[in-house]
Amino acid sequence: RAARVLRAGGLVGFPTETVYGLGADAANPAAVRKIFAAKGRPVDHPVIVHIAGAAQLNRWAIDVPAAARVLMSRFWPGPLTLILRRAPDVLDEVTGGQDTVGLRAPSHPGAQRLLQVFGGGIAGPSANRFGHISPTTAQHVRDEFGAAIDLVLDGGPCDVGIESTILDLSTGTPVLLRPGHIQPSELEEALRMPVSRATAHSPRVSGTLEMHYAPRHPLLLPPPQEFVRVVKEHSQRTPTAVLARAPKPIGTAAALWQVASSEPREYARDLYAMLRLLDGAGCEVIVVEAPPDHVDWDAVRDRLRRAAAGSGSTQDSPEK
Repeated sequence: RAARVLRAGGLVGFPTETVYGLGADAANPAAVRKIFAAKGRPVDHPVIVHIAGAAQLNRWAIDVPAAARVLMSRFWPGPLTLILRRAPDVLDEVTGGQDTVGLRAPSHPGAQRLLQVFGGGIAGPSANRFGHISPTTAQHVRDEFGAAIDLVLDGGPCDVGIESTILDLSTGTPVLLRPGHIQPSELEEALRMPVSRATAHSPRVSGTLEMHYAPRHPLLLPPPQEFVRVVKEHSQRTPTAVLARAPKPIGTAAALWQVASSEPREYARDLYAMLRLLDGAGCEVIVVEAPPDHVDWDAVRDRLRRAAAGSGSTQDSPEK
């Protein structure tokens, strides 16, 4: 049914191991434009094309470097998006008018089955309104869009829980554009070369705007030494929800206190579900304890920093 919807130019919410995607036929310009309309997404913001595997690569990319083949053999299917030079007939609607395209082979069995039955590439940004918290369950997608999309495939909660690592190989030099589940050290080990960081000249890619992943209520991300003070001050004057890595101290007035994992990948897996829970709890502000300043937490810190910037919060949020 989902494949038929895609072939007819419709939209399908589908599971991946990272987050749920809002899928359309990547070769159908009218269908891809429906994604942008449904999400309220800027038209120059590119979307990732999901493919079943490396066998479909030549349909979408040209001049594929050897480094890309190495990473595909190591990490595909999985949470790694590669930015490559686009094939001539790849739609501008997909690439945002750039000469590059983002490609990923998801490992979720539901996504793989859909790609195999459909037989083509699926343009699939996260299945949420633009800038909002990403979805990690089918219910999140339904809550976000209701009847605005044609079908939602329920593949259960996402195992990874945050968006894929994005690596640019369009110039031959590996450049990390978005942190994710796969660490730079893992990429460097596979490639046997260093991975650079993004510059102003890097391609535009999904999920890298300063304001993103945001709840409806203000999200504060104070520095560690200010966390207790910020929680206390806000709890005294307004219903406050807290996401912390330790149990609620005795005497704390926070209305809701959610304890997250101290392990970075478990924290990442649960992050968006926890933010949605806190955002819908009836509180006026969300205070998040800053994660440790360690490379293993880079992807989580990236998402929280952008969520704080996108929530409209300005007070006690120096990481904007």
